[in-house]
Amino acid sequence: MPNKQNILIIGAGLCGSLLALRLGQRGYNVNVYEMRPDLRKTDISAGRSINLAFSDRGNKAIKLVGIEKQVEALCIPMNGRMIHDKEGNTFLSNYSGRDHEYINSISRGGLNALLLDEAEKHENVTIHFNKKCKSVDFENTTALFEDYITKDKFIEDADCIIATDGAGSALRKSYYLERKFLFSFSQNYLTHGYKELSILPTKTGDYKTYKNALHIWPRGDFMVIALPNLDGSFTVTLFLSYDQGEYNFNNLTTPEIVTEFFQKEFPDALALMPNLVEDFFENPTAPLGTVKCSPWHYKGNTLLMGDSAHAIVPFYGQGMNASFEDVVEFDAVLDKFEGNWDTVFSEYEKTRKKDTDAIADLAIDNFHEMKDHVGQAIFQEKRKIEQALEKEFPNEYSSKYSLVTFNEHIGYREAMLRGRAQDKAILNMLADKIITVDSDLKVILDKVKKETEAILEDDKIAGLK
Repeated sequence: MPNKQNILIIGAGLCGSLLALRLGQRGYNVNVYEMRPDLRKTDISAGRSINLAFSDRGNKAIKLVGIEKQVEALCIPMNGRMIHDKEGNTFLSNYSGRDHEYINSISRGGLNALLLDEAEKHENVTIHFNKKCKSVDFENTTALFEDYITKDKFIEDADCIIATDGAGSALRKSYYLERKFLFSFSQNYLTHGYKELSILPTKTGDYKTYKNALHIWPRGDFMVIALPNLDGSFTVTLFLSYDQGEYNFNNLTTPEIVTEFFQKEFPDALALMPNLVEDFFENPTAPLGTVKCSPWHYKGNTLLMGDSAHAIVPFYGQGMNASFEDVVEFDAVLDKFEGNWDTVFSEYEKTRKKDTDAIADLAIDNFHEMKDHVGQAIFQEKRKIEQALEKEFPNEYSSKYSLVTFNEHIGYREAMLRGRAQDKAILNMLADKIITVDSDLKVILDKVKKETEAILEDDKIAGLK
């Protein structure tokens, strides 16, 4: 395939390296600039989440670039949520009533390295490390970089620039600071932050607790989660307020208080974590924020993609999946309008933005669900009913979680509207004793369908569609 136009990608994280691979496959001349060192040669996790939830929307992109088998080898299936109460009792809630629907725990570094390797197999793709983007001149389609090692500054130009440089995007900052067009930007933080911890494998390299689940210790205002890794360990994440409640990040200042907090709230987790204190004080506490902005593009010169356009909190496990789906949607728009970047960028944003706004809102919803609702009796009843419906009527019912996570053929916004309506219908009918977990499933299905459609119609009238 002959070389086409020159594309400059800023950022070689998950989204940037996947985009480089796909554009390389399409024959474009691609240069990628990444501010960090090459993660294949040095450990750069630095407290960032080292494993991620990988599901159907993300896999759509992996199928597109043809590396399903290689990615599958990095995955650990998680069939559901393992809920841990204060007494150490556990309750497994499957993600779906359909056996073939599950999510995977995957190594961020392992997946990123694979994508970089695959991208570099194409002679028309070059990846440069230790090069920080300082600013972007979006009128002239050039970017100013600084070499971390030599401190030399240099300018690169291209036919178009696509920024996949995450929540702190240099291109988005240039859009905002230059004030050459109307640019809307919001960055909203939760009052909670997060800290990475770990459950190490046993001396024989085995898992200390059930391997094929996402473990959650919900405690109302805070929680701990754990995802399995291939080496027998679990990556544990504590989500906690910075300054509210009896225990918070601001007052967990000594080994004694940290141990006391875990002993009181997560005794069964503490028993698995002799390394808790060391991890707690070695790893940073990081904020949790949502970024929304518009427009994502300027003429046919520059485009924001992935977290640089729509960073979300991690509670739906869709951050990486949404960024990967960006590449799929972008590829589909390229098929229609290739040769006209202005049209490609504007059509891509038109089709994609409503869905990325929706998953951002859903991720906030799920934060409250995971830390609190999953421990409530009415929520557990709702999940039992939904799983039974999915099992009995696999083609007629999907929960909100299934719509978002496993139904990759519908957009996030449609999944959100229908899923929220279903949730409301079931919870209202449980509260009013119209249905119970022992009711006839066909009767429940008919009632849920009818009530869901009524709620959706009300939402439509209220202007929510």
